[in-house]
Amino acid sequence: MIRLNLTQRIWFSFIAIILMVGLLIGIIYPISLNSTLTEETYRIIEQEQARQMNPQGEMSMPLTEVEFVERRDAERSVGHLIVTDQVASHQGDSVPNEVLSEINQSAQEVDRRGRFELTYNEATIFYVIFKSYTSQGEVLYISYMWDTYRDQMVNRLWTRLFYIMLIAGLLSLIPAFWLKHYLKQPLTSLGNHFEQIADRNWKEPFHWESDDDFEKLSDQFEKMRQNLINYDTAQKTFIQHASHELKTPIMVVKSYAQSVKDGVLPKENIPSTMDVILEESERMEKRVKDMLYYTKLDSIKETTMEKSTFPFGSIAFRMEERFRMQREDVKIRISGEQVYHYGDTEQLQVLLENLVENALRYAESYISISASETDTNTTIEVTNDGEMIPEEELEHLFTPFRKGNKGQFGLGLAIVKSICDLHKGYAEVKNTDSGVSFIIVLPKKSDG
Repeated sequence: MIRLNLTQRIWFSFIAIILMVGLLIGIIYPISLNSTLTEETYRIIEQEQARQMNPQGEMSMPLTEVEFVERRDAERSVGHLIVTDQVASHQGDSVPNEVLSEINQSAQEVDRRGRFELTYNEATIFYVIFKSYTSQGEVLYISYMWDTYRDQMVNRLWTRLFYIMLIAGLLSLIPAFWLKHYLKQPLTSLGNHFEQIADRNWKEPFHWESDDDFEKLSDQFEKMRQNLINYDTAQKTFIQHASHELKTPIMVVKSYAQSVKDGVLPKENIPSTMDVILEESERMEKRVKDMLYYTKLDSIKETTMEKSTFPFGSIAFRMEERFRMQREDVKIRISGEQVYHYGDTEQLQVLLENLVENALRYAESYISISASETDTNTTIEVTNDGEMIPEEELEHLFTPFRKGNKGQFGLGLAIVKSICDLHKGYAEVKNTDSGVSFIIVLPKKSDG
């Protein structure tokens, strides 16, 4: 397959259009033109015939004597003859017998007036027969005209059409050059910006002020550029925070292990020292799992999730059983356990786990886990009676590595938001009269 650049495509398109128009004209125009001029020839013949005939319908005599073949070279020259007694005699132009014989045969098909044509000496003769009945019998009034006039008109029109097509083709170069410049300039600029992005240089903005389509294209490119900048910034921030968060437990484990090796115990005995090492190792393991799960969510598509419909109680009571021993002073209340949700069970369980774990760190006496539904959505709400969140912090709580005053790693709520996004839902947080409430809204399974 031949590969064409934009300029070649534009020129190819214009040439193809001109050739197509020329081809259509070459096929349709001769047919239409010949038909039109043939009709015009018959009209001229009939006009001349009517002019030669008197009001009584008889052709006036004498007729202009011009040789039959000579009329072929005379443009718009109409000949006339009168035939009586079925070719026994005729008046007017001297017509060859074979022509007169064919005219007589055509006359057999005429009731009053008819149009005919015949070929003689490789040329066409158009003739009109007017049949009249007199006291002397049947009389044929015949007027004819060679195809010279029609052919001359066709040639003249074809010549003019050729010049018109030539001029139109030359004039079409102007919009072709303009279109090439109009399309190539913004696309070249856009291509240069794509090359910069390929080199990870996305600092220069792109905006093209032109028609709506190019402006829309430039806006889409700019949106992509902004997303790449945000993604790059988030990636760098993620690496920085992850390094910082892992650095502390690693240093603690390393220092305690070195102390044990050197025989200098930071605690009273080895079991206490080992407890510190295990605790820091568990914290580090939890952070690594959170990081891996968070990055995994970025690569998950909706089509790869195993969605099903399940009752809220199947995951809510599991969370209550898992966390109730962590803080025996906090009561966990569950309601709406019969509300059915549609989604990936594992992911929604992780979502609820992070919300409950977050609530446990701030709750004073209770945590409420509830579910409700409308015609289109289901809602999960986790409320605790801890202190309220400052208003300026509410909009940043779901940002990765954004920790509250008792936060551990800053990825729990970011994971909650990512799971909501994968399920086409949304998450929000608000202060209530008695504490803080996290609300998750998820769409129901569509009937289709």
